[in-house]
Amino acid sequence: MAALVEGQARPIRLADIAKAAGVSHGTASNVFSRPEIVRAEVRERVKAVAEAMGYAGPDPKGRLLRAGKVNAIGVCTTEPLSYFFDDPFARVMMAGISQACDATGAGIALVSAQNDEKLAWNIQSALVDGFILFCIEGGPRLVELTRERRLPFVALAIGFDDDTISMIGIDNIAGARLAARHLGELGHRRFAVLSLPFVDGSTGLVTPGRLGTALYTATRDRLAGYFEELARFGIDTTRVPVYETENEAATTRAGLEAIFANGEPPTAILAMSDRMAMVAIDWLTERGLNVPGDVSVVGFDGVPDGLLSRPQLTTIAQPITEIGRRAARMILDFDGAVRREMLGVELVIRASTGPAKA
Repeated sequence: MAALVEGQARPIRLADIAKAAGVSHGTASNVFSRPEIVRAEVRERVKAVAEAMGYAGPDPKGRLLRAGKVNAIGVCTTEPLSYFFDDPFARVMMAGISQACDATGAGIALVSAQNDEKLAWNIQSALVDGFILFCIEGGPRLVELTRERRLPFVALAIGFDDDTISMIGIDNIAGARLAARHLGELGHRRFAVLSLPFVDGSTGLVTPGRLGTALYTATRDRLAGYFEELARFGIDTTRVPVYETENEAATTRAGLEAIFANGEPPTAILAMSDRMAMVAIDWLTERGLNVPGDVSVVGFDGVPDGLLSRPQLTTIAQPITEIGRRAARMILDFDGAVRREMLGVELVIRASTGPAKA
């Protein structure tokens, strides 16, 4: 926090304050960093001199860099900053990260930019001890940029295979099987899938040749789990429409328009996120279709918003808050090791699913 004074070309330093106040450099430093050990009259004199000279105190960045630790975690995404507040999954995850940080007094820096150049700058300039990466989209670029900082990082919902990266995730195949099995046991035989992205910037009906080519493992594994379980019920999965969305309202609605415009409409929708599932319920209701009387819907994530849906959302619940807590602890307690954790999921049955029509 250097300041300039009249007739002086260089910024004011702490040494200037000490000289003007008639105290040692160490005493002046303690006034700003450890005021409780400085006598009150000395403290007030130094502060009065500093205020008169326009000096607000030592630059905290210098102190933090000298200490080698800033006691803060960077949370990164390629989405705009609004993602952390608008997306129900991100909100719950941030709650878990915040709980771990609150317990140790650590801070959080949100690092986000859709523009690649700005994202690189934001990651390079963030004053943090490590990063938590939301790798749902843009995962490879996030990892590349973060590795350049040479700081510890952990990936959440990582979208690609890399055993050298610390990661906390869930068993997506097992979760998808639970969702498909639930609907199959309810008698449903006509299905559609609302999918997370296969690759960045791509949406639309997925051709059979692309079904196994998703870049992101969450997409690939959930689709594999759905299809493995549906095949057990004798369903020809090559005839199940899969629509790739950007996990938001516009592309989800476009997917529903496409799915319900072709052939026999599905009686069950497998959505790879709760966000898509709740959009689907709204879309179906707007068109006079009853959920679950006409169409059953199963989401994936277990966000609290599913309880506010009408009807309440059946979903595959993952321990989002716990994932956030563990990720933060990995950074706060970093010991140099690569750690990979896989957590379980559960089927939560609510009112958005019911028996298929006879």
